[in-house]
Amino acid sequence: MRDRDALKGTTVNKTLVRRVWRFAQPYRWMILAFLGTIVLDSLLGIAPPLVFRRLINVIPKHDFGSINLLALLAVGLALGDAGLSVVQRWWSSHIGEGLIFDLRTALYDHVQRMPLAFFTRTQTGALISRMNNDVVGAQQALTGTLGTVVSNVMDVAFTLTAMAVLEWRLTLLALVVLPAFFIPSKWVGRRLQKITLESFQLNAAMNTTMTERFNVSGALLVKLFGRPKVETNEFSDKAGRVRDIGIKSALYTRVFIVALTLVAALGTALVYWLGARLVVEGTISLGTLVALALYVQRIYTPLISLTGARVDVMTAFVSFDRVFEVLDAPRAIDDRPGAYDLVDAKGRIDVDDVWFRYPAASAVSIPSLEGDGTAVRLPDEPSDWILRGVSFTVEPGRMVALVGPTGAGKTTLSHLIPRLYDVTSGAVRLDGNDVRDLTLSSVAGAIGMVSQDAHLFHDTVANNLRYARPGATDAELVQACRGARIHDVIASMPDGYATVVGERGYRLSGGEKQRLAIARVLLKAPAIVILDEATAHLDSETELLVQQALAEALSGRTSIVIAHRLSTIRAADEILVIDHGQIVERGPHDRLVDAGGLYSELYETQYSRSSPVPVEDQPAGA
Repeated sequence: MRDRDALKGTTVNKTLVRRVWRFAQPYRWMILAFLGTIVLDSLLGIAPPLVFRRLINVIPKHDFGSINLLALLAVGLALGDAGLSVVQRWWSSHIGEGLIFDLRTALYDHVQRMPLAFFTRTQTGALISRMNNDVVGAQQALTGTLGTVVSNVMDVAFTLTAMAVLEWRLTLLALVVLPAFFIPSKWVGRRLQKITLESFQLNAAMNTTMTERFNVSGALLVKLFGRPKVETNEFSDKAGRVRDIGIKSALYTRVFIVALTLVAALGTALVYWLGARLVVEGTISLGTLVALALYVQRIYTPLISLTGARVDVMTAFVSFDRVFEVLDAPRAIDDRPGAYDLVDAKGRIDVDDVWFRYPAASAVSIPSLEGDGTAVRLPDEPSDWILRGVSFTVEPGRMVALVGPTGAGKTTLSHLIPRLYDVTSGAVRLDGNDVRDLTLSSVAGAIGMVSQDAHLFHDTVANNLRYARPGATDAELVQACRGARIHDVIASMPDGYATVVGERGYRLSGGEKQRLAIARVLLKAPAIVILDEATAHLDSETELLVQQALAEALSGRTSIVIAHRLSTIRAADEILVIDHGQIVERGPHDRLVDAGGLYSELYETQYSRSSPVPVEDQPAGA
């Protein structure tokens, strides 16, 4: 968004202001109280010059009683101003922090409910930037900028009124220089907004780089390919541009303020010049001239700020635009109106003439969260067909294996069952209910999934397990881990179930992570289990342990198994052979081998090299 056309969507407009106000509705009474203290403080601010005017005028009369009283009044006004300032800060902090909480919570809730397709395209660092930098910027727009603008408007209005009452001619003279305050505003505003946008994008890009490189997998890849210097140079280029933007922004702002300060000094000099002549002529008193001089200083300071307010509003509301851009992104996978829970799931799965292709990028992603954050046009066309007319049924408690060449559509098909994606046509049904008619939470509750790369959070073993069932007791954790053949490993760790597994479970071996993921599924106790290459890339000894754990996990449950090992395939009640998105063969293992088709070919070239697990260790139903 570095050209002027891209900036059109980020200018402050009435629609955006109305939307911001709707978002701030829960704090409307706080905001009104906040603004009320600002108005009261501005009104109080015109009193001290009047006190000093009176004080100067009574000096020739040697009225020490009045002098003492006026001095005490001046002190009281100062204390009142200080108290109102504290109250203002109290209100603004409550509003600001509350708004940050609401925005972050709304963003987090919306983003984590986005479809899987959104996360396959979006950069994590860019999302984090929205939740940190832009949320704080949006809060500043509402409390900092709003409070400053209202305060300055009130100061100018009350001060001009007081000046006009004291001496209208000097007031007009002070206003002669006003046009010079607004000339630099538009020029500086455009440039500051432009470089602010670029700064946001670069910061998001740096967040993305750090997020990807500072996790264990990213750091390992950088070290293995010997690229730390290249990574540093690329990061340095972005950081250098942010540095240059910061310098340019500071210079723009400083030159702007210096120019306006010079204009204010000119206005003050004119008021003193004419005011001194009026005092000499006896038209006004010396106290009135001093009061007017104080008012002139008071009026030009908020005028300088008001001239920059347009710049502040334009740049601050960019953050609201960027926050709303994410909040406005449609959730392609969401509960339909009238969606109902799947109750007492039995585990029957019906896949009925399913056709599927991945949705167009423009339907599931946000341009500014891809690539380097520039507003590129996303493709409007969906992918080629991934699945073509797939139909099958899995009865409760039965196991179906999906096999086929890489890219045949096996994983995609498994993702349609828990509704990670919606079918393009046809239907996926659980216990006779179209998954699109069910609540997402109940569908997720009925299905457990173990993938090839089991993901664990940077947390303790116990908390990773309880992610499946937060209320699980310690005894239930142990029972699930015994079933998954992982309890002895956990018990041997120095901290046992309180051991922190590291980011993505990197402190555990592949087999240990797999068994911990299986234990998590056992703790969840779903009606349906989906295994996506759960035993791939494991050595024979580890595979035996994982297969034993799987036997426990699959016992009595409906299961969909994307097969890699011969032992799992043989355990299936039915094998579906998928090629180019279609089921080309189906049946039990022995019949498919004898048929001499694609399965037989895959078996001869790949599966026959696998060592079968002893029958007694195979899952129930083998």
